[in-house]
Amino acid sequence: MQNNTRRACGLGALMLAGLLLDAGVAAAQTAPACATMRKINIGVSVSPPNVVHTAPYVAKELGLFAKHCVDATIIQFDGGGSPASKAAASQGTALVAVSDIAVGNGVKVKQIWGLAPRMPQAYVVAPDIKTAADLKGKRLSAAGGGVGSFNWIMGREVLKSGGLTPDDANFLSAATAARMMGLVAGQIDAVALHPEDIYEGQKKNPGIHVLVQLAEMLPNYMFNAYGGSAEWIARERPLMIDAIAAMIEANRVIYRDEAKVVPIMMAATGKTKEAVEYARNELIKRCVWSVNEGLTPERTQWTIDNDVSNGFIEPAKKPTVEQVADMKLASEAVEKAGGRVTIGNCKE
Repeated sequence: MQNNTRRACGLGALMLAGLLLDAGVAAAQTAPACATMRKINIGVSVSPPNVVHTAPYVAKELGLFAKHCVDATIIQFDGGGSPASKAAASQGTALVAVSDIAVGNGVKVKQIWGLAPRMPQAYVVAPDIKTAADLKGKRLSAAGGGVGSFNWIMGREVLKSGGLTPDDANFLSAATAARMMGLVAGQIDAVALHPEDIYEGQKKNPGIHVLVQLAEMLPNYMFNAYGGSAEWIARERPLMIDAIAAMIEANRVIYRDEAKVVPIMMAATGKTKEAVEYARNELIKRCVWSVNEGLTPERTQWTIDNDVSNGFIEPAKKPTVEQVADMKLASEAVEKAGGRVTIGNCKE
C-alpha cells in the first residue's frame, strides 16, 4: 500500500513537471522575440473614451502591442478636432485621428488605418423635435473642439437634410464629456451621441430620442482613421505597421469575445456593464469597427468630395485619395495581423 502511494506521488510529480515544461515551451513560443520594445503614443479622441475608441486599451491589456514589440502609451484628447490632437498629429508625437480636411488645409499628415469607418453615433434630440426641420432656432452642440469639431460638422449635415442652413441654428461649444448631460438637462436641444450615452441618457430623460442614425444618413462618410505626421510615418514605417496590426487584432477580439473585452471597456470608459454591452452589440450590428484596413478608396474619395462641397476644403486645394491615406501601409498591417477576414457581415 505504501509502495503504491509512493508510486502515485511519483507519477503525480512527473505529470506536474511535464505540465510545467509544456507551459514553459508554450510561453517561450508565444513570447515576443524583441530586440527592443519600441515606444509609441496612441491617441484616443475623447476623454474619457467612448466604447468605439477602446481598441488601443484592448490591445494593451491583452498584450497585443507587446506581441508586436510595441510599448504603447495611450493619450486622451478632448475631441479629434481639438488643438492638442491636431498638434500631436502634425508634430509626430502620437498616432491620432486625422482627417482629409487637415490634408486639404496643408497639414502634412496621412491616414494609415481606419479604426471605425462607419459612424457609431446617432443624432439625439429633445422631446419636442420630430424632424430635422424642427431644429430651426434650436441649440445644437459643438462639443469636442467647437467650430470644425465632429459635432459641429454633423449638426450642419442634419440641418442640411432638413432644408436648413447653419445660420438657422445656434451652435454651442462644450466639453465632450458634458454633451449627454447637456441634452438630458435641457441645456442643448440636439447632439451626436454614442450608443452607450444614448442608453444612459434615456434612463435619465426618457423623452430624448434618436432623430437619425448618422451612418444611415451618410453611409460613405469616413468616421475615424488613425494617422499622424507623414514624415514620422515614413521614418518609422515598421513601427506603424506593428502598432496598427495590434489594433486590428484587438478589433477582431472585440467582435469575437465579449467576456474578454467588456471589463477592459468598462475600465477605460467608466461606463456600466449594461451600457458597454449595449454599445458593443449596437456597434457590431452596424459593422462600425473595422476588421481589416478600414480604409477604402471609395469611402475616402466620397469624404473628400463632401468636405469640398461643404466648404471645409478649398476646391483648388482638394487632395487626392493617395495624399490622404496610405492604403498600402494599412494592407501590410492586415497581413501582419494574419491576413484579411470577414466577421459576420463586416468586411472593411
